Amino acid sequence: MRGLESSKSSSWFETSVGNSLANISVVISTYSKDRLRYLLDCIASLKKQSLRPDEIILVLDPYPDLVEFYESRLLEDVRVVTSQKRGLSNARNAGVRSAKGEIVAFIDDDAVADENWLENLVKDYEDTNVVGVGGLINPLWEDGRPEWFPEELNWIVGCSYKGLPECKASVRNPIGCNMAFRKTVFEKVGYFRSDIGRFGKRLLASEETELSMRILEKISNSKIIYEPSAVVYHRVDKSRANLKYLWKRSFYEGVSKALIISSKKNPSTALSTEDRYLKYLLRVAIPLRLKRIYKFENLCQLIILLFSLSAVFMGFSVGRFESGE
Repeated sequence: MRGLESSKSSSWFETSVGNSLANISVVISTYSKDRLRYLLDCIASLKKQSLRPDEIILVLDPYPDLVEFYESRLLEDVRVVTSQKRGLSNARNAGVRSAKGEIVAFIDDDAVADENWLENLVKDYEDTNVVGVGGLINPLWEDGRPEWFPEELNWIVGCSYKGLPECKASVRNPIGCNMAFRKTVFEKVGYFRSDIGRFGKRLLASEETELSMRILEKISNSKIIYEPSAVVYHRVDKSRANLKYLWKRSFYEGVSKALIISSKKNPSTALSTEDRYLKYLLRVAIPLRLKRIYKFENLCQLIILLFSLSAVFMGFSVGRFESGE
């Protein structure tokens, strides 16, 4: 593999992925003993992959009792790493630093992977300009999908949403539950920012968005691919299927995006993906429901879309104020 500083051609990376020889590390993180059942299902799905990972890394928050709990319940083929600080971004960073693979994939502790997930996730790295890949995330609703919950808002529960590309495409960023990056990009541009990531139940997010933006800015000709054939299934707890959670998650999404653009040189273009999504809502999703507003389900979903948008804009305004913008 070429040195990071010396390579300036369009083929910035040289890797053996194209020959299916690249090492792949999968990183999972958890912060609670209550996640054990979900975590075991996640790990089981990784062990059934058509392309087996070279290592599975579980990153834990720095609590001795939490570490002891999981170390006593997991097999030796799962490597347990303790993060130095709490929070999702810090856990992911600890996983990256510990990973031995050329490709570092991430999956949430309450998700299960399709058996061809890794195989489909890494095939796009045959293109040496591809630095990151994200896949499709389907929700597994604990009590069934509420009729009032629009598919356009699946991002609220960490899943792929209506408005994303339906086919393979270049994108700005993947969704954190289902993504992979070349390990060398972290050495080049740095790691996940901990000030905008999830911290326990604090609903700030978008750390993968900020990292992806940084990668695309600093690495010439780099690409991040959305690969819908790489599928994971993300559990949605019934505690998230209510208006309180929807408002809170939408609000903090706005705050997170305000924090991101406060550090960008060109804030007007930093939220291009959000601009396209908003246009999709205004031109397609909302008019479609207005045409069928006589159906109670459409009326409810229309109200919820506007409810979420209001929370996002309010959070964004608060975030801009707090950042001094």
